[in-house]
Amino acid sequence: MTDNYSIGTLSQLSGVKIETIRYYEKVELLGATSRASNGYRQYDDSSAKRLTFIRRGRELGFSIDEIRELLTLAHHPEWPCTGADRMTRAHLDDVEGKIRDLRRMRRALRQVAECHSGTAEHCELLQALTVPATRSVRHV
Repeated sequence: MTDNYSIGTLSQLSGVKIETIRYYEKVELLGATSRASNGYRQYDDSSAKRLTFIRRGRELGFSIDEIRELLTLAHHPEWPCTGADRMTRAHLDDVEGKIRDLRRMRRALRQVAECHSGTAEHCELLQALTVPATRSVRHV
C-alpha cells in the first residue's frame, strides 16, 4: 500500500520547503500530483524519493537542468553513465576553482585584518579597496 502525503508532510519527510516543492512542480522536476476531494495535493512514496534525489542534487550544487538530466538517467538504468561522469567532473572542476578563489580571498582578508591603525585614514582594508585589481593587497 502506498502512503499519501500532504505537501506539509512531504516537506517534513524530505527536508524541502513547501514553496520549493511548488517551484519544482512548476519547473516540472516533480510531476503533477493527484488532488484529494478537498483540493489539496497528495503525494506518494515515489514523490518523496524523487524530491529527496532533487534536494541532494541541489545540495551538491547541480543546476535544475543537470538534475533533470540525472533524473532521466536514473529512470533508465540500462543507459551508460558517461553523461553523469562528465557532469560530475565538470562540476568538481568548478568547485575546486571556487575553493582556490576562496583561499585567495582568505589570504587577502587576513592581510588587511592585521591593521593596527586607529583611524580610517590608515586603514588597511580601505587602502586595499582603492588599489587597482592588478596591484591589490600585497601579492595575494
